[in-house]
Amino acid sequence: MRSMTSSTSNKGIAAIVGVGPKLGRSIARKFAHEGYTVAILARDLGRLSRFADEIAREEKAQVFAIRIDCSDSRSVREAFEGVLSLGFVEVLVYNAYQPAVSPQPTNFTDICIDSFVKSLAISSVGAFLCAQQVLPGMVERRRGTILFTGCSASLNGIACLSELCCGKFALRALSQCLAREFQSQGVHVAHVIIDGVIGPPTPRKIGNRRGPPSSQRTSAGEQQQHGMAAGGGEMMMDPDSLAQTYWHLHVQGRTAWTQEIDLRPSNSINPRSC
Repeated sequence: MRSMTSSTSNKGIAAIVGVGPKLGRSIARKFAHEGYTVAILARDLGRLSRFADEIAREEKAQVFAIRIDCSDSRSVREAFEGVLSLGFVEVLVYNAYQPAVSPQPTNFTDICIDSFVKSLAISSVGAFLCAQQVLPGMVERRRGTILFTGCSASLNGIACLSELCCGKFALRALSQCLAREFQSQGVHVAHVIIDGVIGPPTPRKIGNRRGPPSSQRTSAGEQQQHGMAAGGGEMMMDPDSLAQTYWHLHVQGRTAWTQEIDLRPSNSINPRSC
């Protein structure tokens, strides 16, 4: 964990749980760019610290790296002691999941119970634990945003992917329950379905300076060419573009809150698995 002091920003803290090199990092960068102090959480503290240093340098923001194991209640509690020491958590993005052990789908009869329980714990129990840590402060202030990342497995059972589907089904249910319980108390809870393959961010540097977002620098055709998968198949999704949607959900007016949104590339091929 990096050295931590209370945030000096007038805004609250944005806590991003489950930060890897694609979506999580892009979401963290977006909130840092918008002036938030950001806490990024994941299991690999070494890699996480590099992301924190990179974002802090590029966005001139305060970014803190904190280790967390979302399947362990003690680890979640200790991690959020660090997050809450920074100040009021205004935004929680839960982006954690358990990657498949094998790149190939696993027959149901071959799934190990420990693997199944671990996947459930990270996808849904971890989200439950993290939400419990931040909701009291949000309710007290009558403001806050909680965003959960889902995928097509949140909606449909997929053969040989029961570990992922069961956890994501539960996460979606949790999101709906929290939205109905807490939106009247000023807390916006939404579930984001990522229906596609996330690729690397669109190159954003111009010389030694960071350029504007790709959506402002390229035509639609150029974006499609950049994101197209090898062989002319379905294009990959730009995590920076996805992060824009997370930000939009956070700043939505209270008279029109989204509770669930699905995102897919323009040439999406259905049906798909995660």
